[in-house]
This record gives sequence, C-alpha cells and structure tokens, in this order.
Amino acid sequence: MTNTDSDNSREWAAQAYALLKKRQEEQKQELEKQEEQKQELEKQEEQKQELINIPNKENIAGQSKTIAEPELGEFDDNFTWSAMVLAAQGKKINQISIDEIDWLTKLRRGLEETRKGFVTELLDKLGDDPLTPESLDDLETLLIRADVGIDSTDKVISSLRTKLNEEVVGAEAGIKFLKKELKLIIDKPIKNSGSDLLVPQKGKLNVWLLVGVNGVGKTTTLGKLAYLSSRSNYKTLIAAADTFRAAAVEQLKVWGDRSNVDVISNQSKNADPAAVVFDAINSAKKRNVDLLLVDTAGRLQTKNNLMDELAKIKKIIDKKVPDAIVESLLVLDASQGQNGLKQAKSFAKSADLSGAIITKLDGTSKGGVSLAVSEEVNLPIRFIGAGEGIKDLRPFNSYEFVEAMLADK
Repeated sequence: MTNTDSDNSREWAAQAYALLKKRQEEQKQELEKQEEQKQELEKQEEQKQELINIPNKENIAGQSKTIAEPELGEFDDNFTWSAMVLAAQGKKINQISIDEIDWLTKLRRGLEETRKGFVTELLDKLGDDPLTPESLDDLETLLIRADVGIDSTDKVISSLRTKLNEEVVGAEAGIKFLKKELKLIIDKPIKNSGSDLLVPQKGKLNVWLLVGVNGVGKTTTLGKLAYLSSRSNYKTLIAAADTFRAAAVEQLKVWGDRSNVDVISNQSKNADPAAVVFDAINSAKKRNVDLLLVDTAGRLQTKNNLMDELAKIKKIIDKKVPDAIVESLLVLDASQGQNGLKQAKSFAKSADLSGAIITKLDGTSKGGVSLAVSEEVNLPIRFIGAGEGIKDLRPFNSYEFVEAMLADK
C-alpha cells in the first residue's frame, strides 16, 4: 500500500468513525430518555399498588434481559484496519456498525499470536527484498508452525514457486498472493457445500447437532448460537441432550435465559439423550420453531457407545421429522492445533459432519488449523469464536479471517 493509499484509507476511516461517534451519542440520548420514561412508569405503578394495598410485585420491565452493546473505542489502527476490511467488501460509510468494528477488532487481536508466528517474522526476514527460493523455505516452516497443515502448506508453496519462476515477487505482492491462495483453500469446501452461509431455512424445522470432544466449548458455543439465531428473528429452541456432564443442563439454561430461548431437558439421573431430543422435537413442532439446537455429550470418536448414541439421535430426528434440515457441526478448539485436525478427521469418518465451528481463536498461535480442516477434511467452516462474550461468535467470513491472520501491522 502506497503512502497516498494509506492516507486515503485513514481519511475514509476517520469519516466512518465520526459518523459512528455521532450515532452512538444519539443512541445514548435515546436510551436515557427511555430510562427516564421507564422509571416514571415504575413510580406510577408503585403509587397505584400502594393505593389499592397490593404488595409490590417484581416489575416485568426490570426483568428484561439486556446484553451490553459494544462501545466505540479510540480512533486507532485497529479501527482503521477494521473499517478498511468492511470497505473492501462493499460497505459504505453509513452502513458500518459498531458491532462489526468491535468484532473485527477482536478477531484481529485474537489472531495476533498466529500472525506474529509467520507474517511478522517473514516480513522481518525479507525487509524490502523480493521473495527467493530460500524465503519460500522459511515461509513453509512458518506455515507449518502455525498449524496450517502439510497439504495446505504444500499447495501454497507450490503456487508461490510457480509464480516466482514467472516473475519477480516483492514482499508486499507475496503477502497479497498468499492471502489469495489461503482464501481459495478455505472457500473450496464452502462452495462445494452449495451454501456460502449457514442459516436456518424458513418454513421447515432445522436441527443443528453440535458434536465434539470434551472441553472445546461446545455448550458455550451452542448458547452463543442461540443468541445469534434469536437476534436474527428465528424461532429457536434448545435441547439439552448432554445428560452425562452434571453441569451441562444448568449451564445451557443460563445461556437460554440470556438469549430468551427455552431449553428442553430431563433432570432425572441417567436420562436418555435420545428421549430429550424426542421431547424437544415435539415441542419444536408445536411451537413452529425454525431452529432446534441440540447439545450432545462430549465424546471421543473412539467411544463406540457414544457414537452409537449420536446415531440413535439422528434416527429419531429422521423418524419424527423426515423433512427436517439436519446439520452436524463439529466444534473444534483452535488452540489444540493439530490435535483438532486429528479430531476432525476421525469424526468425519463416523459422524456424517456437514461443517465445523472453530472456537477460542483469541490468543492462540495455532489459528491456521482452520485451513488444515478445510483442505484435509474438506469441511466448511461455518462459525468462529474469538472471545468469551455472548456476541463473540460470528458466521465465518473467509475474507475477514485471512485479512486478520495476515494483517502486517
């Protein structure tokens, strides 16, 4: 990027920042006005109850569940970078939201360790010099270290060698070419699936099963999906079919409460997970639910009894709602790197997977595992998580992911 381009980008970002700042101030004033009106109504209700001698009841308005909206931060490099990523995807200044800026900033910060592992080191080694066969050897090592995977790395390095044989490739052009190659790898299984974005189909019951080993953040991810679905105006229901882990049901109820999404569960000891799903399907049909999210017990792909249980759940779904749209989503912890890739390969053989959700991208140096899963398992990445908040799970966007992973500043 030239100095002129950089100046223009910063000026564009500054205009976007000023507009968001103004919008935020207006929203604050409106919220303050609404709060004053709410307090006045509560005061009137209290006075009314005193007059008719009825004990105070909990105020319904006071029980409303609100999720804190992100605040607009400083006008810094993170904001400028985030604004430019949105602009590159066709967003106009008046279409940019604080939510989007907040998410991209978290994603960029979350992938910082991955980025330092090869982009920063590569640029430090190259300086202003063009790529050489030796620098490609360095890049190969760095990509493997970031858990991009052998197959993905071989494909990228081979493409770069071909390009290097045809022309001189400078450091900046090399990074640009690398972004293009990595995006092609991630996009391939998504395009093969026939759907760029995984969303519930209206008019039918959509059932999403979340599977994975213990400790990858499966239950938490399901809770965040419930919030995302509900916020997107889909009628959503949760089935707490992880009856093996003691705290799983209670944990889901907390997430459901935060998202205003009901949870179907069976509190009895040794409850049958398939029976929970059976009840949840009945409830979903009665309520005309769009999306039923099913939490399943953490399982190793080598545990036949747990894999059989998953098959039993799928049989019930097929029998009760044969026209349901069923997705089996594998939840992977990005910080596990190659172990995550091994899990994906094993589950793909026995669980009929349709997609993956990558969690815990914040602060890991192994974010490249997303590419390995795409290339070696041919599994589309559907959602990614980069934080602990309820809003810190988003539909996967390959452009934003690659830009965040390869941001050079």
